[in-house]
This record gives sequence, structure tokens and C-alpha cells, in this order.
Amino acid sequence: MIQLVLLSWGGLAVVMAVLWARQVKTQNATSVDVAWSFGLAALALIYAVFADATVERRLLVGGLALVWALRLGVFLLFNRVLGHSEEDGRYSAMRNHWGARGARNFFWVYQAQAAVAILFSIPVLAAMSGGQLDGFAYAGVAVWVIAVAGETIADRQLARFRSDPANKGQVCQVGLWRYSRHPNYFFEWVHWWAYVLIGHGALLTWVGPTAMLVFLFRISGIPYTELQAVKSRGDAYRRYQSTTSVFVPWFPRGQDG
Repeated sequence: MIQLVLLSWGGLAVVMAVLWARQVKTQNATSVDVAWSFGLAALALIYAVFADATVERRLLVGGLALVWALRLGVFLLFNRVLGHSEEDGRYSAMRNHWGARGARNFFWVYQAQAAVAILFSIPVLAAMSGGQLDGFAYAGVAVWVIAVAGETIADRQLARFRSDPANKGQVCQVGLWRYSRHPNYFFEWVHWWAYVLIGHGALLTWVGPTAMLVFLFRISGIPYTELQAVKSRGDAYRRYQSTTSVFVPWFPRGQDG
């Protein structure tokens, strides 16, 4: 298991180094998010083929993780990279802040994403361990279906809202976005509970929901997204913050449910 993870990490680090070299020329690091998603998809496939586990578990867990990661990767590819010449605001801010150190620092940004992909692949690999599929596995599949459906719906609602020129500079409050400021993040977090169930709560499966919560609230998710939203939408977003749950979908405050 450890050897498989280390070999996978080495391969992913090489891919990230190549993508880093490309962004040195393009001055656009948005590809790192897409690479993270597709990297997880590749890891899920590798584990499904080479992990020391029953065929049924390898196919089930590997298939679920592969589909989830591919869906996210394709969404990011078409909504942040293809047809978008501007760099994501987070990376532009980093580039401006780092100045001449940008090339070196972005190398470590790409390598950090490789390490994070490995981190989130661990609960997938852990969930493959065990015997025959049982009720916990089917409950995990049900959680996965709900989570992926919710994340897909949230992503499409936001993309549709942003595609309308009349909504430029406005705050999306349609569909799931009326009940949570980050429904896509919420369902992404819920998704990781599927592997906890399938893996019978094995210790390493808890890495998924625990690490995702930390990343969303403390490292790279909600704080930076909200900072950028306030910067670009001002008081409109502040009003949204005052009425709408930050994470778990719930009825807006001060309004009829």
C-alpha cells in the first residue's frame, strides 16, 4: 500500500512539474486546479487496478472516485481554463504579491497540489480494504449519489447565472445558492463520507471529510472565495452573507422559508 502511494506520488509530481513549466510561459496557473482533479481521477484508476483488495471493492470505490474526480475536472476545465484567458483571481493575487519570486513559488504550489491529491486519495485506497460489499457499502453509494447530484446541480446553477450578461456583478441566489453561500463545497464535503461508510469507518477513511473541512474553512476554500466576492460585489455580497448560511444549506435568515 505504501509503495503504491509513493510511486503514484512520484508520477504525479512529474506531471505537476511539466504543468508548472507551461505556466511559466503562459503566466496562468489556473491549470493547477484542473490538474488536481484529474490527478485524483488517475490515482483512483491506479488504485482500482493495483490495490491489494477484492475486485468488487476495487471496482466500486475506484469507480466512484474516478467519476467524481472526472466530473469536477471537466467542469473546471470548461469553466475556468478553456475559453478563459484570464488567470483565476487567487493566483493573480499570489503572482502580484510574490513578484520576482513567483516562478519559484508557483513550482511549490503545483507540487503542493500533488501532495494534496495524494492525501485525498488515501481514504479512497483505505475504503477498498475489507471483505464483501454489504449494507454499509450500499449506504455509501447512496451518500455518493446525493453528494455528486447536489454538487453538479450547484455548479450548473452558478454557471448558468454567470453566463447571463444581465447578472454581471450580481450575487447568485438561485436554487441551492439561496440556502447556502457555498453549496458546491458542502456537497463536495458530503461526498467524502461515502468512503467512511464503505470502509466501515476505518481510521484512514476519516482523512477525507476531516481534511476537506480544514481546507474549505482554513486553507484554500471559503475564506479566499468570500474575500474575492466582497471585493468584486461589495455591499450586495455583504447582505448575502448576513442572510445566508455559509456552508450547510438552510433557510435564509429574515425571510420566510
